[in-house]
Amino acid sequence: MALIDEAAPKNTGDTVTGPTPRPDPTPANPRAKAAFAGIVAGNFMVLLDATILNVALPDVKAHLHSSAAALPWTVDAYTVVFAGLMLASGAIADRFGARKVYQSAVALFGLMSLLCALAPNAAGLIAGRALLGAAAAGMVPASLALLAGLYPDAKERTKAIGAWAALSGIGLAVGPVLGGALVAAGGWRLVFVVNPPLALASWFLVRGLSSHRSEHRKKFDVPGLVLFTVALSALTYGLVDAGTEGWGSPAPLAALGLAVLAAVAVAFVERRAETPVLPPDLLRLGRVRNNLVTAVSANYIFYGLLYSVTLWLEQTRHLSAAMTGVAFLPMMVPMCFLPLLTSRLAHRFGARPMVMVAMVANIAVGAVLSTVGAHTSLAVVILAQVLMALATTMTIPSITADMAVATPRALAATGQGALNAARQTGSALGVAILGTLSGMHAAGIAMAVGALVTLVLTGLTRRGA
Repeated sequence: MALIDEAAPKNTGDTVTGPTPRPDPTPANPRAKAAFAGIVAGNFMVLLDATILNVALPDVKAHLHSSAAALPWTVDAYTVVFAGLMLASGAIADRFGARKVYQSAVALFGLMSLLCALAPNAAGLIAGRALLGAAAAGMVPASLALLAGLYPDAKERTKAIGAWAALSGIGLAVGPVLGGALVAAGGWRLVFVVNPPLALASWFLVRGLSSHRSEHRKKFDVPGLVLFTVALSALTYGLVDAGTEGWGSPAPLAALGLAVLAAVAVAFVERRAETPVLPPDLLRLGRVRNNLVTAVSANYIFYGLLYSVTLWLEQTRHLSAAMTGVAFLPMMVPMCFLPLLTSRLAHRFGARPMVMVAMVANIAVGAVLSTVGAHTSLAVVILAQVLMALATTMTIPSITADMAVATPRALAATGQGALNAARQTGSALGVAILGTLSGMHAAGIAMAVGALVTLVLTGLTRRGA
């Protein structure tokens, strides 16, 4: 029997003003609890794979004899495809049903993880990581659409998504630590072995959910989806490749040029589309637009720090993969429990003040990192990590929950797809910009500038939200 009533009232994004039914934030139905656990497990896996391979790169290079140019793509192929397909997968989930899309994607994720573990060379690993990114793109928007159906009340949905972000975000937090431990225990292939059991559990736990589909199904905007996918993929590829090969190399410049052309074509095609990929009604919502901007900035800063500090620890301080993972504990451990607190604060005070406080903390992170040199004490880097943990756990749960409330249920997966596409673009931007800067000093300044710009934009544009 379905757990979500297809006739349930749709969220319009309006503020709840009167007495409303308040379902238990943790559904009493055991199958509903299981479904929530399955959704958390899936997103945990997606976030885990965003960071778990970073510290294993030296081991990958040694065993697969990867070239210096190919090695970064064993990580970045995941990000490029993830970002490129995110928006398209959200539209697909809204049309064909979130549960069906989610289960298909989580099954693909488990299978591709096994193939990655068995990769005979760097090319095979890069291809497997790209397919993992495609599966991840299918899972994230669909999982949030499933949560929207599981919690039809806006207030309870905000609480549930805060808990979802806190619990699944542990994957992002433990990735470097777990990756270092697995490499030390048996090599880089073990980092992919943890995924299939999680994928199998997630698939079974969500199988009782009904698959809500949007009522707006006149046409499927294939040209828009293709152009958006090309634009996002080319943009992310160009940014990532610029970070590894340099901004003067022909490949990233060509990719960025293609992204611009595809974006122009998107604007032309979507004006005439009957059912555009990003509906104008959605983009006219101020909260939606501001959440997208904040998502880019938050991931730009977080992944920029993760990339820069990892290089500093392994190349400047010459730490092993295991010790590098341990060095990230001061940031990762607080990120395992802080979202439980910050999601409650976001529910009480709203996303805007949480984002503004987080950006002030990020400016402080940039200021601390701007003082780091080859012989700087690890205590200084640890201070920056703790501040980053606070800022990230204040930002991501806040904007994710706010997006779910601000977006109509019929466009729930599309809205979350756009949000996560923005986040992945920010990740690529962080690696691209900070990867080409010389030293932590310049990286810290770049982080602080990004946070300052977001703080100003938030203060100017979110007052009426």
